[in-house]
Amino acid sequence: AFFAKRTNTSFLSLSLGFSTAVMIYMSFANLFASSLQTLANIHGKDDGTLHSTLSFFGGIVLILLIDKLIPHYENPHEMHRVEEMSLKEERKTEIKPQLLRVDVVTVGAGNTQFPEGMVTFLAALKDINIAIPIACAIAIHNIPEGISVSVPIYYATGNRKRALWLSFLSGLAEPV
Repeated sequence: AFFAKRTNTSFLSLSLGFSTAVMIYMSFANLFASSLQTLANIHGKDDGTLHSTLSFFGGIVLILLIDKLIPHYENPHEMHRVEEMSLKEERKTEIKPQLLRVDVVTVGAGNTQFPEGMVTFLAALKDINIAIPIACAIAIHNIPEGISVSVPIYYATGNRKRALWLSFLSGLAEPV
């Protein structure tokens, strides 16, 4: 948020795309590894690998088909420019409520800080050698998570301090 120019909507798109891609990749990598192990235990290594791979890519194709079949006017996933997100209000304000809503959903649905802090704490109670790599992985994961919180707040409000403060508060749940 501190390096962005509010008029540069490409930065908003790139930063949200980057942070989303990193978090989705980590989730899918974990899910795929878990499903691969489970299906290999059930069907054997070769068939389990085939089933999990086909299921993974079949799910992607299914989502693409569903997205194409939903009419354009009812599809909430259609892209819009940031400038279109500003509601025309009577009062003079620079706040873009729809863009701010993106951030509220990101923080509410994706805020995993508290459980991550608990996992690190419990791992440290068991063995510090386990907790240190977990803490490092979570710290690296917090970079795209912080981007996904602070950048939309800045673009929605134009306030860099507010973006930093709310991103800090979001991350504060982890050490608690």
